[in-house]
Amino acid sequence: MREIIFDTETTGLDNRADRIIEIGGIELINHFPTGKTLHLFINPGDRKVHPDALAVHGITDESLKDKPPFEEVADQILEFFGDAKWIAHNATFDMGFVNAEFARLGRPPILPDMVIDTLAMARRKHPMGPNSLDALCRRYGIDNSHRTQHGALLDSELLAEVYIEMIGGRQTALGLGSGNGSSARSRQNDDADEIVADVYARPNPLPSRLSEEEQAAHAALVAKLGEKGIWSKYRTSE
Repeated sequence: MREIIFDTETTGLDNRADRIIEIGGIELINHFPTGKTLHLFINPGDRKVHPDALAVHGITDESLKDKPPFEEVADQILEFFGDAKWIAHNATFDMGFVNAEFARLGRPPILPDMVIDTLAMARRKHPMGPNSLDALCRRYGIDNSHRTQHGALLDSELLAEVYIEMIGGRQTALGLGSGNGSSARSRQNDDADEIVADVYARPNPLPSRLSEEEQAAHAALVAKLGEKGIWSKYRTSE
C-alpha cells in the first residue's frame, strides 16, 4: 500500500484567490517511509504573500520570483502522488488549495476517497484534544524543537511520525528514514519468524536469569501477600 504524507504552504487562507507556494511530500509503502520525497517552491504569480501567512511560514515574495508556476509542476506533483492516498493534517484546507490549483488548469479534482485527514483521525482517537501537529508531537514524544516556523517538508516529516504512531506505534515505524521501507519490513518479519521458530524448536526451556537471592526475595514477597493475593491465582505449581 502506497501513501503520501504531504503539506502545503500558501499565500493566505482563501483558496479562491490565494495560491500554493510550497508543497512537500513523503512516500510511505506499507506505512514505512521509503526515503523518497517531493519538495517544491511555487511562484504564485501576482498574488502576494499575506503578512499573517508570512509570519507562519516565512516564505517571502522575493524568494518565490525565480520559482516555477503551478502549471509547470502540476505533472510532477501528480506523478509523485500517482495512485497513492493523499494524507494531510486538516486535509480540507490543503485539498481545497490543491483542487483549486488543478481547477485553474482544467484538471479533474482529487476525489475525497483518495484523501485521509489525520486531524479527523486524531479527534476520534483523542476527543479531548488538543490535536494540532505540535500537540500530537508532544503527546507521542516526537521531537519538534527544530520547528520554529511551518515548512511543507518539515511538517510532512513530523506528520509521518505522528501518523505512524496513530495507526500502530513505534513498532510499525522501525523503518523510519530507511532507504527501502518494504525490504526493511520484510527483514523485520523474517527476524520475528526466526525468533518464534527458535522458541518452539528448543527442546528445553532456557534457565532462569534470576539469581537465587532475587528468587528468594520474590518468594518472601508472595508469602506476605497470603493465599488471597492475586499472585496466588496465577502461580504455577512446583
